Amino acid sequence: MRRRQFIALVGGGLAGWPLAARAQQGERVRHIGVLASGAEGDPEMQARLAAFRQGLERLGWSEGRNIRIDYRYGAALPDQYPRLAKELVASRPEAILAFTTPITAALRRETDTIPIVFVSVSDPVGSGLVASLARPGGNLTGLLLYEEGITGKWLAMLKEIAPGLARAALMANPGTTPYDHFVRMANAIAPSLAIEIVPSAVTNAADIERAIGSFAHVPNGGLVVLPDGTSLLHRDLVVALAARHRLPAVYAFRLFVQGGGLMSYGTDIIDHHRRAAVYIDRILHGANPAELPVQAPIKYETTLNLKTAKALGLAVPPGLLVAADEVFE
Repeated sequence: MRRRQFIALVGGGLAGWPLAARAQQGERVRHIGVLASGAEGDPEMQARLAAFRQGLERLGWSEGRNIRIDYRYGAALPDQYPRLAKELVASRPEAILAFTTPITAALRRETDTIPIVFVSVSDPVGSGLVASLARPGGNLTGLLLYEEGITGKWLAMLKEIAPGLARAALMANPGTTPYDHFVRMANAIAPSLAIEIVPSAVTNAADIERAIGSFAHVPNGGLVVLPDGTSLLHRDLVVALAARHRLPAVYAFRLFVQGGGLMSYGTDIIDHHRRAAVYIDRILHGANPAELPVQAPIKYETTLNLKTAKALGLAVPPGLLVAADEVFE
């Protein structure tokens, strides 16, 4: 063999080595899609996606080796969800991870065959996504973000830390969360706590500023920031406005408290996304999503910010302090 032929042969062999190695191992590269609710540049979205990939890796799936992931980002813009869902379905993934109720609904309208695993969905039965939690039916299953009664817990926390509370604004974008579901739950529990519920629908940063400013004009109010893509995207603004107007606020996600918010109660959202990998894995191994029960939350966590409480002139009750899993000082 001539030297030039030998070099070409070796060089070509090295260039093709990853594919050859995969072929020797008989490993098939699987294709999944992800439609996330937030912006691509949002560190929180990337943390959730990193947790999902970590979950996959624990089960033997690794990007670039035996799995390919197509990502789309909704950037908390509900009018973009149908287009993104259509694009993702057109790429023909073998399974899809869907963030939030509206995104899951948009994907469901595009396909009744591709398995969809949802996360951050609060009322999948009431929203018409699944037939029941035990037997979802169709091509959807996933993880429940909260169990029934979560809104009552948020209201009770506000009343505990601010006993004089008489009004509570429920703030969220109805286009990015099942808003009516939370309002119904709040109205069911509010009379027993002597709290008037003030629905505060928002769609952008300007709406958030107007809603909080208007609500704060009447005394003895508090803010419930629902799990919602718009509030999450503008979390720094929400926390700053609550502080400026001296409103006690409870949030669905720890991230707000880490950024200066008063308190939060909710599921461990990072673990929530990591656990979704288990259902993707089972589907890639042949499981039928119709027969995979919707998983209930495993762990709730309470977070408090004592510095913020002090700035608002609030004394944190001992019971709330003891119940806290994490305290920022």
